[in-house]
Amino acid sequence: EMQNQLCNLVLSGRKRATASLAMWYGPDGQSMPNPGDLSIMLDGEGTPRGVIQTTEVCQGPFASVDARFAADEGEGDGSLDYWKTEHQRYFTSELSKDSIPFSETIQVVFERFILVWSPS
Repeated sequence: EMQNQLCNLVLSGRKRATASLAMWYGPDGQSMPNPGDLSIMLDGEGTPRGVIQTTEVCQGPFASVDARFAADEGEGDGSLDYWKTEHQRYFTSELSKDSIPFSETIQVVFERFILVWSPS
């Protein structure tokens, strides 16, 4: 359900950014996205819904996120408070699977993108 909602936000033009934990890209960040990379966006059923192109990537601590990035991510009310609350909740849940505590200093990959293709 969450994946479907995120796809719809991208397709509507509201979502133009995403954030993920740096550790998810391997110990050396070898699989981290780079500007120009293309990615197929899948919905919750695994159906391709579009192609996005990475335009900007930076890495920093969770606490470094700013209001502009939160708005570009396009979720909830678009506020920084919403972004921090929801991402802390999600990251904490994911980290707990490996018994890793959440910290505001945990490294996050902040990625901006554009939608370059959709079937409609």
